[in-house]
Amino acid sequence: MVQVDHVADELAIQALLNRYARAVDTKDWQLYRSVFTADALIDYSSAGAVAGTLDEVVDWFATHFGVIVWSMHHITNVEADIDGDTATVRAMFYNPMQLPGMAEPSSCGGYYHHEVVRTPDGWRSRRLREENVWFLNPPSSG
Repeated sequence: MVQVDHVADELAIQALLNRYARAVDTKDWQLYRSVFTADALIDYSSAGAVAGTLDEVVDWFATHFGVIVWSMHHITNVEADIDGDTATVRAMFYNPMQLPGMAEPSSCGGYYHHEVVRTPDGWRSRRLREENVWFLNPPSSG
């Protein structure tokens, strides 16, 4: 039975990451909030974006992410080290996107590092750090 529970937890964590990708790509900030605990800390600084509390990040996204014409996050190679009601998660991401003012699409990739916890509402991320490894066709800096 323990093995079945472990597989169920892995699938639930994968579903959490899928919901995260859909929330960002559809700019659904209420759905985005549902991925995290209320006290979550989120760090996108490796991509030149915001780091802060859930409220600070949602406010930043609502103001700045709307200019991205489209994005399509792919999250793969999810590794969840589950220990009871907590887990450390590492997952690869690939994100093609259309940035404003750019003739050709851009894309970036790297890793998401999550610390997730089991809550009464299911698994939620209490800490996310994006590790941006590469960026193809970035916006010009000036």
